[in-house]
Amino acid sequence: MSLYSPGETAEKSGFSIDTLRYYEKIGLLSGIARNASGRRVFSDDDLAWLSLLRCLRETGMPIAEMLRYSELARSGADTVQERLELLQDHDRRVEEQIATLREQQKHIRWKIDFYREAVCESAPG
Repeated sequence: MSLYSPGETAEKSGFSIDTLRYYEKIGLLSGIARNASGRRVFSDDDLAWLSLLRCLRETGMPIAEMLRYSELARSGADTVQERLELLQDHDRRVEEQIATLREQQKHIRWKIDFYREAVCESAPG
């Protein structure tokens, strides 16, 4: 198993060192190992967890829900159903966001077409 310094972990995960500290402080990251000199070291499992946190965060999951998911994940197999429901609820919200973005994109593309026509009409022929 590989171990990574906070700097290496920040680079690999895309999170800043400050965010890693914050996530550990609030409980999104737990059980981070320490080396002989007391410095934090992160494992491949920690990087996989951070990858999931990044996905949840970038798709708009609030920190409070991420914390709830973390608590459930640490609680073991008895919470699988609740974790499933939490992720399904989040997935529904992501689908709604995608649909909204698609509608907004249609409007943007309509405006692009409008300007393209205006440019073509004003070009010397």
